[in-house]
Amino acid sequence: MKSSLVRIRHARSKKDFPFLSLEEGEYVELAITRSKVGLIMIWVFIILAIVLLGIVGANVIGQISRTNNISSQSMRYFWLLLGALFTFLILLGLGLSKVYNDNKLFVTNKRLFHYDAQSLFAKSVNIVDLSRIEDVSFKQKTIIDHVFSFGTIRMSTVGDETTYTFPYVDTPKDEIEIIAHLIQQLKKK
Repeated sequence: MKSSLVRIRHARSKKDFPFLSLEEGEYVELAITRSKVGLIMIWVFIILAIVLLGIVGANVIGQISRTNNISSQSMRYFWLLLGALFTFLILLGLGLSKVYNDNKLFVTNKRLFHYDAQSLFAKSVNIVDLSRIEDVSFKQKTIIDHVFSFGTIRMSTVGDETTYTFPYVDTPKDEIEIIAHLIQQLKKK
């Protein structure tokens, strides 16, 4: 590739991805994020939990109003508890969404940057030279993976046999083809 094009792509990548510590002449080839299907699944479960909580809460209120032996103070505490549970579920959904979206994989012409978030506070960054990657593959285990065309990318390194996985990737077959091509180009040099 011409050096002027490399400089332009490097400058563009520095501007678009300022948090990556790119070396001179390095530019982003792929920016892989997780599929939106995973976010939809998170919020479907949160909404189902909220609906279930609402149904249980309505039944409890119905039972209480029929027996009529509860004070208004106790009823206020029940409403407060119900509100706190609804708030907790919404905050749980927001937290899970943040963690899900914080997982990213950036592939440059030289390296791989894997941003891995396990929770709101447990995060790690793995940087691997593309030349150290020995094997790239993907898995689609369930029918949902096939229907929505997402899966898990798996990359193994030479030597220390470290394996990096990145789940919920849209079109993982296309992504690993690009990664494998970049690895081959780098090894030819």
